[in-house]
Amino acid sequence: MRSDAVKKGMATAPQRSLFNALGITKEELEKPLVGIVSSYNEIVPGHMNIDKIVDAVKMGVAMAGGTPIVFPAIAVCDGIAMGHTGMKYSLVTRDLICDSTECMALAHQFDALVMVPNCDKNVPGLLMAAARLNIPTVFVSGGPMLAGHVNGQRTSLSSMFEAVGSYAAGTMTEEQVDDYVCHACPTCGSCSGMYTANSMNCLTEAIGMGLQGNGTIPAVYSDRIKLAKHAGMKVMELYEKNICPRDILTPEAFENALTVDMALGCSTNTMLHLPAIAHEAGVELNLDMANAISAKTPNLCHLAPAGHTYMEQLNEAGGIYAVMNELNKKGLLHTDLITATGKTVGENIAGCENRDPEVIRPIDNPYSETGGIAVLRGNIAPDSGVVKRSAVVPEMLVHEGPARVFECEEDAIAAIRGGKIVEGDVVVIRYEGPKGGPGMREMLNPTSAIAGMGLGSSVALITDGRFSGASRGASIGHISPEAAVGGPIALIEEGDIIAIDIPANTINVKVSDEELAARREKWAPREPKVKTGYLARYASMVTSADKGAILKSGL
Repeated sequence: MRSDAVKKGMATAPQRSLFNALGITKEELEKPLVGIVSSYNEIVPGHMNIDKIVDAVKMGVAMAGGTPIVFPAIAVCDGIAMGHTGMKYSLVTRDLICDSTECMALAHQFDALVMVPNCDKNVPGLLMAAARLNIPTVFVSGGPMLAGHVNGQRTSLSSMFEAVGSYAAGTMTEEQVDDYVCHACPTCGSCSGMYTANSMNCLTEAIGMGLQGNGTIPAVYSDRIKLAKHAGMKVMELYEKNICPRDILTPEAFENALTVDMALGCSTNTMLHLPAIAHEAGVELNLDMANAISAKTPNLCHLAPAGHTYMEQLNEAGGIYAVMNELNKKGLLHTDLITATGKTVGENIAGCENRDPEVIRPIDNPYSETGGIAVLRGNIAPDSGVVKRSAVVPEMLVHEGPARVFECEEDAIAAIRGGKIVEGDVVVIRYEGPKGGPGMREMLNPTSAIAGMGLGSSVALITDGRFSGASRGASIGHISPEAAVGGPIALIEEGDIIAIDIPANTINVKVSDEELAARREKWAPREPKVKTGYLARYASMVTSADKGAILKSGL
């Protein structure tokens, strides 16, 4: 056992005295030590129930012959952090979570781990840590929130943000907005649409690191507690069989994850997180793979914000394994890969039928023949730009319009809510990338304002920042290279015509190469927005969005 380094032999007597101080018995020390990484806190709705999940995991580990020991991971609520300086601290926590988990796991020599995340950066941060540490690991999340109900319709956090835009447009009263405040988010759990948290939790199943139902069983269901117990039991099986994350996180597993991503219509943030996780697993994953897989993968689901179905309905329809079983009907998955269930992908999904063809479209009747995410390139984005194609209305798939240029999110929001953006415009928000932000803020406020003002079918938005999974419309993020390093987005001027062609995977500004070169001669780097603290260190180390915004190793 790895943990023998802290509990066996005379040399470890001091360590055993400290275990004694913890109340851990000799009998417990004879068993494998299983670290349970808990992201419980009292500020994130998706995490307020995780103490119950952790208790269930502990029981499962103990039942299967291990000694469970809990340690924490931090979490930021993206919804609460949205629209102010707090959002600069969201993406950057992914690396803090990964690094701190590595520190705790190796400092204390755990034999296995159960990761208990739920929200946007915790899931990818802990997947990165699992790949880096490569000791037997299982994921069990806190689970999704139930959908809200307003005026007899299911609703969610994205509707809440759009209600603010509707109020600014004069189409909703303060009392109506307050009705959303009280009813859009009715339970604990990760917000109820196919936003980033639920996207990543669903992909733990697709990539093989979570058990069946991890992405879809609602937080308030008793089945979530049972799942957590089984996760605790399962990690002991993985320990006995010595099945480790890098046995699971193979190149083919990432192809499966991208395939399921396209079928579900996941958040564009997956295009940041999957490359970062792959990097830790020693797998090369570039965004060209996303378009190649999208080209052959039908989009089967339109969950909010792309449609009017929610996570509880996806769960009832058969969940992620049912989606995968549909995909497998056309041979789109690698089915011989080992997973955290101890079985192969093929064994996992066998017999998992689609119970609701309105929620999960059959493979021969998809929403579209291509996947939910598209990677665009052109003279604005030589390296990449990313859009959630499944959440774009048909009339905006191809669009040309004048650039309305803003140097930060706040200025853009003021212009949108002030009625200064009109049909046909292309809102450009720059200097919000990983380095320039710093922290690559999500732009849910401006996209929701556009939708709430009734402009969702006529106005596009492009940024070197990123979007919440709750954003919808022609919202193109991750523009790389970013403005802060002199990317072409920094050279766009007010009134330039922007041409977007999502089916053709292109985005261009209709300005000659000579004119862009002349503008580049006049361009100069800006002073960093933040010069002290963690954000300054992050900005000095972070790479571009097309590389997953990973941190340079310095090696």
